[in-house]
Formats: sequence, C-alpha cells, structure tokens
Amino acid sequence: AAAALAQDTARMEQVIQSHVSAGTFMGTVLVARDGAVIVDKAYGMANLEWDVPNTPATKFRLGSITKQFTAAAILLLEERGKLKVDDRVKAYLPDSPMGWDRITIFNLLTHTSGIPNFTSSPDYNTIKLSARSADAAVASFRDRTLDFGPGEKMSYSNSGYMVLGAIIEKVSGQSYEKFVAENLFAPAGMSDSGYDSNTAIIKRRASGYVRTPAGYTNAGYLHMSIPHAAGALYSTSGDLLKWQQALFAGKIVSKASLDRMITPFKNDYALGVTSSLVNGRRVIAHGGGIDGFNTHLAYYPDSKTVVVVLSNVNGIVPGTLSGQLGALMHGESVMLTAERKAITVPAATLQKYAGAYELAPGAVMTITLEGDSLMGQLTGQGKLTIFPQSETLFFLKVVDAQWEFVESGGKVTHVVLYQGGREIKA
Repeated sequence: AAAALAQDTARMEQVIQSHVSAGTFMGTVLVARDGAVIVDKAYGMANLEWDVPNTPATKFRLGSITKQFTAAAILLLEERGKLKVDDRVKAYLPDSPMGWDRITIFNLLTHTSGIPNFTSSPDYNTIKLSARSADAAVASFRDRTLDFGPGEKMSYSNSGYMVLGAIIEKVSGQSYEKFVAENLFAPAGMSDSGYDSNTAIIKRRASGYVRTPAGYTNAGYLHMSIPHAAGALYSTSGDLLKWQQALFAGKIVSKASLDRMITPFKNDYALGVTSSLVNGRRVIAHGGGIDGFNTHLAYYPDSKTVVVVLSNVNGIVPGTLSGQLGALMHGESVMLTAERKAITVPAATLQKYAGAYELAPGAVMTITLEGDSLMGQLTGQGKLTIFPQSETLFFLKVVDAQWEFVESGGKVTHVVLYQGGREIKA
C-alpha cells in the first residue's frame, strides 16, 4: 500500500508539473483522503513583480466556490427558523417585481429562477469598477425580463446568488461577510478565510494574473462588493480542507440539510454545488472563476477524498487538474496531452464526422474537414484542430479533452466528450 501511494504521488506531481511547465498553472494543490493529507504543495508565484512564491498558506480569491458557503448559510438560517428554502423570495424582498412572484429561495439556490445573469450583461465591465451594496445590485437587475419561468430549466445565474446574499443580510441582521465569518468559518476553524477587499491589508494574499500570447499580465480591476454572495470570498487550500471536513461531519448544518444541499435538481446542480457521477463515483464539486483566479474544490464522499486546486492565473486548468488528481486517487490512469500520439486517418473517414453536435442548449460543436484535418468550433469560440488517436477517438492539444465519434448502422449518431473525468454526450 505504501509503495502504491508513493507511485501515485509521483504521478500526481508529474501531472501537476505538466500544467506548470506549460505556463497555464500557478497556485496550490491539496489532496487528502479521510483526513490524511497526501499532497499539499504550491507552485509558481503569488506575486510575479516581486518574485514572491506561492506557499500552501497563500490566500486566493475563490470565485464561485463561494456559492456553497451561501447555500450553507441559507440552510443554517432555515434550521434556526428564520426562513424556509421553499418560501417565495417576495416574502423577504416585498418590493420585488411581479415577474418574481413565483420565484422561491430554492429556485435561486439551484439556478432555476430565470433571473438573467448580471455578469453577462453588456454593461458589466463598467458596473464591476464601483462599490455597490447587495440591495443596490438586486435593484439593478430586478426589472429585467426573466429568461424563463421559475423551475422550468436551469441556467447559471450569479444574480440569483446576489439575491440570496440580500436575503441573508435581511434575515440575519448582519452583513454577509460577518454572518459567514461567525457561523461558517469559525465552527470549521477556518482562520485564513474571509470576504475579499480592495482596501484591506490581507497577509499572504496572491495577486491575480491573466495569461496572454505575450505572457502574464495583471488581472483587471473588480470591486469586491460586486460578486458578494456569488463569489467574493477568499481562502487557502488548507482552510478548504477544514471546510469539507466540518461540512460533511455535520458541524455546519444538520445531516438532513446537508443531504438536501448535495442532492442534484437539474443538470447535476444541487444547492451551491454540483453532484454528479464521474467514472461511476459520486463527486460533490464546484469551480470558480474571477478576475485573475480560477479554482476547484471536489469531494468524493465514498472514499472521503478531497481535492483542492487554487490558481492565481485565469484558465480552465484547475477543473482539469482536479479531475486528473481525483482519477489518480482512485487507481485510474491519466494520459497527458503530450503523451498522446496522433495517427493518420483517411480523409473519407474524417468527412463522415463533419456536422453540428449539440452539447447543451446554445452550446454546439461544429466539426469540419479542412484539408486533411478535422476542426472543431464551439459556439462563440475559435476553431481548434482535433487530432486522431484512432479512427474514432480524437484529442485536443490546447486542453485535456477527447472526442469519440459513435456510429450506428454506418451513420455517425453522436460524439462523446471526455474531459475532467466526465463524459458528455453530444
């Protein structure tokens, strides 16, 4: 067992280093099982201008990992008799528009309210620069037409979590920052976590960066009042381990509340977390993306495995790396993009795969044959070359993802996307 663990750790380091050497990852990684820490390391710089390295104690903006703290806060308030998850939002925000009459707190938690996502609005890049209260934030988008009727579908909306933040403040009589600190961080022993600030001196806080073809640049400015209950918290990898241990040990909310929190409603989304099967294993997870930072936190309840990846450079690596480390922790093999070898496939075979494949509503991958290469273009993105690993299995080089074309009766019926340990049929 010790030899197997050592071998796994060596491969984990090799996988992590593949992203570090590509310049796509700086940050911290923590992997633990049943309380035993297996990997706890830092990579790259917390501040490139002063050559200050990241350490396991470095603090990172969490982005949308914040949402599970918001969900836990709502469930805790429900346990205290302050509200009910199935209550209408209007019971707490009586000046809400008529269009919100049927929206419940549950709809907000599960992204099924239909309230448009304010971070996708055309004026967001202007809004993000100035301070704004939770009430003012809600007022700015409450009169917009709903994208769909409450409960009809799931569409990720930071706006819904802004409304939850306003409800938490109204019901508790405290600021979101203070309520979370006293009722979530303190019971979990999280002394290195808090609500991020543009003005406060926060020791060991990482600077955030964006990777460009010319190298790293400083991330743009975001006033931290803007993300609020949807994404304003910061933490360390060690504190997030404490959070997962406290949450799943029943130290934050009751077992009944936790069960509700991790039960998926639509599109694998539960309350502030996703709950899905990855290679047959249940994983409770959420990622985060905010100016200069991307993060991922995953918990495998059956093996009590926690994977934390925090990065101070924007990109998709934290989610990919989390899936790779989760696979290795469960005895699976991981093939890196650099280890895959492209073969030659006849153009006639490639031509069969040309077409449009729907991954999700509004997300279509268009496959075309250009010369002797297959190209893939996701809605709203640029074209990427898809390299053949076999006659039916293809891979991308810019991200760790594979496409497998499936035929039936001599006709291509669908494609399966393999990424981050997940399989998505298109």
